Order: sequence, then structure tokens, then C-alpha cells
Amino acid sequence: MQMKKLLIAALAAAFILPGAAARKKQAEPPKTDREVWAKTAYRIAYPVLSNLAAGTLHRNMPVEQRGPSHPEYGSYGDRTKYAYLEALGRTICGIAPWLELPVDTTTKDGKMRKELLDLSIKGLTNAMDTASADYISFAVGYQALVDAAHLAQGLMRAPKNLWGGLDKATQQRIVYEMKQTRKVRPNVSNWLMFTAQIEAFLRSVGEEYDQVRVDYPVRQMDKWYKGDGVYGDGEPFHWDYYNSFVIQPMLIDVLSVMGDGFPGMRKRVLDRAARYAEVTERMISPEGTIPPIGRSLQYRTAALQVLSQMALMDRLPKSVSKGQVRSAMTAVIRNFFGQPGTFDENGWLRIGFCGAQPEIGEAYTCTGSLYLCTTGFLALGLPEDDPFWTAPAEKWTSQKAWSGEKFPQDHSIAN
Repeated sequence: MQMKKLLIAALAAAFILPGAAARKKQAEPPKTDREVWAKTAYRIAYPVLSNLAAGTLHRNMPVEQRGPSHPEYGSYGDRTKYAYLEALGRTICGIAPWLELPVDTTTKDGKMRKELLDLSIKGLTNAMDTASADYISFAVGYQALVDAAHLAQGLMRAPKNLWGGLDKATQQRIVYEMKQTRKVRPNVSNWLMFTAQIEAFLRSVGEEYDQVRVDYPVRQMDKWYKGDGVYGDGEPFHWDYYNSFVIQPMLIDVLSVMGDGFPGMRKRVLDRAARYAEVTERMISPEGTIPPIGRSLQYRTAALQVLSQMALMDRLPKSVSKGQVRSAMTAVIRNFFGQPGTFDENGWLRIGFCGAQPEIGEAYTCTGSLYLCTTGFLALGLPEDDPFWTAPAEKWTSQKAWSGEKFPQDHSIAN
């Protein structure tokens, strides 16, 4: 009997314990800020892309939405038919710069992004295959314009590895589907930028494009500029994060392709974006939180998209250091995605600002909408040895201000 117990113990040591040790090793907390960003982005994107690559996105992705209880439900209706394009377009939009880095299968970071790149290519192939269970049409209704534009923006952000990794048939199908959205008449608001983004993408891949669908949105946004780095979402001013969700990032990316038709405007847009990034950094509290202001709060870290984009483009304002911006954003990422309830038991995002808070859902959003949060991770497109990642951690502006330390004055910009 004693010999039998010893044998069982030996087997446990040989087979069970190493597995437990491996699991413990996998669960080790990230050691660097970049590891926090990369593991979080991977955690968010993996369920969407792995299911789409397997042809099971429609079957497995839950579609949480406010439904008939929401006072505006009647004007928006069931969001299920849009949910899958939303999840695809928004996920790709945010992780694309990371996927565009040189392929690397030797580091943890490289292995994660290579896996997501392969899943993205396979997933897009399935999404454009009319015989696939996960075929996604862009002609299902007006919301498709929005998320076709997010996908277009993502493909522009990874022209070599992602767009260039697709076979010709899939590329041609994407072009066809993008042009289907021209049937949608956009609202006179930030929606105008969706039409411009799609046309800019078409031009970027050498396809026929409609210059008028770019000219009007870009010039209208310039008319709606309110000053000090902020645009109106239409003529009125709204206290929300749509400057970061849509307006400024799409203006930047559209003008990167179409700027020859708007002399001097790209510089103005970038200067305004740098100012908006400067204000965003100051809005991050000493604890690493941001104000819950305005609608669409369930987009979470998308509120940081312009700040992340300025870091990616090496255009952060002089008043902030790379180390402090990285430290501040890492704190926000930890607070958003470390909160219990943010993900369901299968890893899908839940509606909420910090955790599961379905009451803040809008009538026009559902599970797929939530993946716009990936756009806060654009700076992952900087290589691991970039100063943004290697600079020493620093206190950010509000930490300095509220601890009695020296911090720079804040001044508006003229244009």
C-alpha cells in the first residue's frame, strides 16, 4: 500500500505538477508596459479573429444590446445583422499597426501578432467568401458604412502584411463590398468621414475612387472646427470622445492619402491632433482613469486613440514625454480591462465603461461595437526598441500636479 502511494506521488510529480507549473507560468503578470498592452490587445482580438478564421463567428459571438427597453430602440432596431462587421472592422482598425511590424516568431510579442495576422487573413478570406457561414455583406443597411470605414482604415494601417497578405480574389471582393456602401447617405455629422475613409482606402490600393465623397467631408470638418484642437460633431459642440473615436484619426489617415487636394490642411490637422492629445493626457487622473463624459462610453480605450496615434506617428506634443504618456495609458488600460465583468466567461467584451454596465449601452451599439476599444492600442505599431517603450516610466501631468511637483503650464493653440 505504501509503495502504491509512493508511485502515485511520483506520477503526480512527473505529470501533474509540471502542468500546474506551466499554467502558473502562463498566468504570470506582465513585466513591462508593452507586455500589458500586447497581452490585453491579444485578449480582446482573439475571440473575434479566431472564430472568424474558423467560420464560427456568427455561431459563437453573443450579441448583447439594449433592445426594446431602450427609448430609441425603434429608430435603430435589432443590431444583430451589423454585429459581425462591427467586430471585424473595429478589431482590425486598432491592431493593424501592430500587425504591420516585421514578422517575428522568436519573441512572445512577435508570436502573438503573427498569430493574429494569420487569423486576420484567414478571417477576412472567410468573411468575403459568399459560400462561408461567416460571409459578411457590406450592403445590409446604413450601419455597414460605419464599419466598412473602420475596416478600410485598418487595411490602410497595415498595407503590407494584412492587405498585401490577402489573395487577389479576397482583395477584389473587399473592393466590391466597399463600393456597395456608396448607396448609404451619411448623416451630416462625424458620419461624413466614413465616406471619405472608404474612398481614401480605394485610392490607396489603386482603385477608382470618388473625389467628391472626400472633398465635402474634409472641408465640412474644417468648417466645424471649434478651436484649441477640437472639432464639432456637426455644427453644435458635444462633450464626448468622438474627436478621438472618429473625427481626428480619420482626418489624419484620409489626408495621408488625399492631402494633395487640400494644400496646407494636413499640417493643420496634425497640429490640432497634437493639441487634442495634449489635453487627453491631462485628463488622465492620477489613478489612471478618464472622465465618463458623453455618449458611446462603452468604447472604452478608443477615447485614447488620438493620443496613441500621435505616439505612433512620433508627433506627441513637446509638453509631454514618451515615458509619461506610456505610463498614463498603461494605467488606463489596466483599469479598463482589469475590472471584473469586462469580459464574459468566453472572453467576449461586455457592454460597459468599467466592467459590465449594460445600462450605459446605446440603442445603436451591441457587442460588435465594443471592439472599437482596440484603437487605443495603435502605439503597439512601434517596435519594441522604440523610445516610447524603452524610456523610463514617469509620472504623468495630473500625478505631478496633484503631488505638488513642478508641471508645465497649459496653453491653447491659435488655429
